[in-house]
Amino acid sequence: MRRLTCLSMITILIVLFLASHSGAEEKKVIASMGADGIQRVEISGGSYFFDPNHIVVKVNVPVEIRIRKEGGLFPHNFVLKAPEAGMDMEVDLSTDSKTVSFTPTKAGQYPFYCGKKLLFFKSHREKGMKGVIEVQE
Repeated sequence: MRRLTCLSMITILIVLFLASHSGAEEKKVIASMGADGIQRVEISGGSYFFDPNHIVVKVNVPVEIRIRKEGGLFPHNFVLKAPEAGMDMEVDLSTDSKTVSFTPTKAGQYPFYCGKKLLFFKSHREKGMKGVIEVQE
């Protein structure tokens, strides 16, 4: 009986933890313009989140995103598939920053996400590890 109670408590704690980490609030940032004419922004990714997860950039202006993974055991990546707008990349993340460069060619909103998934569990994207790049005129 006591063993069942401990197991029940552990199960409840796991469910609460997963529920609290499955939704992400929007964190919007406008890329800063460097003196060299390049828009720059930094992103960190971790336990099913990207921070920030809404990035605003200007169309036809080069962009550099420095992205890194926060510590943790799970692998993560950054996927942005919008070749029609000059953005098509998939980068594995590490604790060392990596820089991705592109020039968005079409205004609109384009999703990015982590494409990782473990066995039969929800994908990292389904758990909230996603965002959007908003390209403005």
